[in-house]
Amino acid sequence: ATAAVTVTQDSLLNVCMDAKHHKTEPGPEGQLYGQCILWKDNACCTANTSLEAHQDQSYLYNFNWDHCGAMPEKCKRHFIQDMCLYECSPNLGPWIDQADSSWRKERIRDVPLCQEDCEQWWEDCQDAVTCKVNWHKGWNWTTGTNQCPKGAMCQKFKFVFPTAAALCEQIWSGSYRYTSHHRGSGRCIQMWFDPMQGNPNAVVAQYYA
Repeated sequence: ATAAVTVTQDSLLNVCMDAKHHKTEPGPEGQLYGQCILWKDNACCTANTSLEAHQDQSYLYNFNWDHCGAMPEKCKRHFIQDMCLYECSPNLGPWIDQADSSWRKERIRDVPLCQEDCEQWWEDCQDAVTCKVNWHKGWNWTTGTNQCPKGAMCQKFKFVFPTAAALCEQIWSGSYRYTSHHRGSGRCIQMWFDPMQGNPNAVVAQYYA
């Protein structure tokens, strides 16, 4: 029985999801760009994907952060970091789920985010403006990039997402779960970490696997 458990565990560790831009296997990427550099020792993203993750109107998903006016830089960096984690992390295996969309076979669900990462994201984005709670669906794509659907009002994040938990859990339809666990606890995934100290998320994946 133990052998079977180990096999299942291993299949959840150090893996890339089957999605639009992911590599099939994680491995070193010397040239990762900007905020994605944290994953250069072992990444599911290519250098090109990491570069595109930093563009305002990236070809990755043609997604426009500035759909209600310019998103402040201090807020945008969290979305870039969220994108780097999603595209590059080999430690999301325990939360990979089937996806029912044309552009990917797998997605993440209920990834336990560290409290600080979620709170800081909300803190830095509360004055940014958006017209939607769930950014995965319901946009008007007629121009080829996402625009607010008819009748949707642009409001500050703090009114659309009254709490940090609301932001983290709702914006990507349940991809993240807000937790009261702290960075370094080994119980939550960090969007941000010091690469000199190694990747803390490997231990977390192991714990949940």
